[in-house]
Amino acid sequence: MDANNITKKYTNGDVTVVWKPALCIHSKKCWTGLPEVFDPRVKPWVKPEGATSDAIIAQVDQCPSGALSWYMNNEAAQDTPPATTNTRIEVTKNGPLLVHGDIILKDKHGNETVKQKTTALCRCGQSGNKPFCDGTHRTCGFKDE
Repeated sequence: MDANNITKKYTNGDVTVVWKPALCIHSKKCWTGLPEVFDPRVKPWVKPEGATSDAIIAQVDQCPSGALSWYMNNEAAQDTPPATTNTRIEVTKNGPLLVHGDIILKDKHGNETVKQKTTALCRCGQSGNKPFCDGTHRTCGFKDE
């Protein structure tokens, strides 16, 4: 199995949290914001029974990389939600470019990948998962000029 394509799902019966580890930039927002649900020191690290669905949704929506997403179990999970009309690009201090919105990313071989919500793109040039950020900017000493 390709490590870049791993997807894990965790549900409390009402909402399902979807985690794509290859997209994670380890911002710590999930587990510092809602430690009752997100705890990287234990397995499974996501325990959706630890908080209300509304609290989980609010926390997952703060994920800067798009590694975490959610869907309501009573609604069919869609692989490709409708495209948003607005896309915003944010340069983070000493970190990745965050692309907020739905995009299609075309690689050098012409392969297209659909990304939704937030996508973190590498700026330091050291990511092991280019063009996506993998958090290496923290260890390689990348700093904005």
